[in-house]
Amino acid sequence: MPAAPKLGEPSQQGEGGALFEVTSAPLDVPAIGALVARDEDGAVATFVGLVRDHNAGRAVRWLDYEAFAPLALKTFEQIGAEAAGQWPAVRLAIHHRTGRVAIGEASVAIAAASPHRADAFAACRYAIERVKQIAPIWKHEHFDGGEVWIEGATADPADHAARAQALERACT
Repeated sequence: MPAAPKLGEPSQQGEGGALFEVTSAPLDVPAIGALVARDEDGAVATFVGLVRDHNAGRAVRWLDYEAFAPLALKTFEQIGAEAAGQWPAVRLAIHHRTGRVAIGEASVAIAAASPHRADAFAACRYAIERVKQIAPIWKHEHFDGGEVWIEGATADPADHAARAQALERACT
C-alpha cells in the first residue's frame, strides 16, 4: 500500500499541479482555476474563502488552520467524486491552507470547470458546503484579548442527509 501524501503533496494531478491539496503556502487562485479548465469548458467558477477581520463581535487578528492532511486529501477526493456523480462534465480542484493565515488572505480555494456555467457554479458551491461539513480541518481564531478554537467538520462523510443538505444549498 502506498504511503499517504504528506502536507503539500498532491493526491491527484491535474495539468500543471494538484487538484486537491493541503498546503502552508499562499493559494494561487488563477493557477488553481487553470488546473481544471479544458478546451471544451465554457465556464470556470471559483470560490475563495478569505480570513475576515471580525467574528462573533470580536476583532480578529489572524487564524491558524490545522488539518490531518492525508484524511483531508481523501475527503477532497470524495467530494470530487460526489460532484462528478452529480455533474459528470465538471472538473473540480480544492486547495486549503494550514498554518497562520492573515486577514484578507485566502484560506480555501475551489475551482470547478464545466462546459456550462450552471454546473460549474453548483459544483463549486457543493464543494465548499461539503468541505465545511466533512473535511478534517480546524480553525484557531486569534482576536483582541484572546483566542478560541472554532468547531470544524461535524458530519460523517457517509451521512446521506448531510450530503443532501449540501446538494440542496448548491442548487438553490
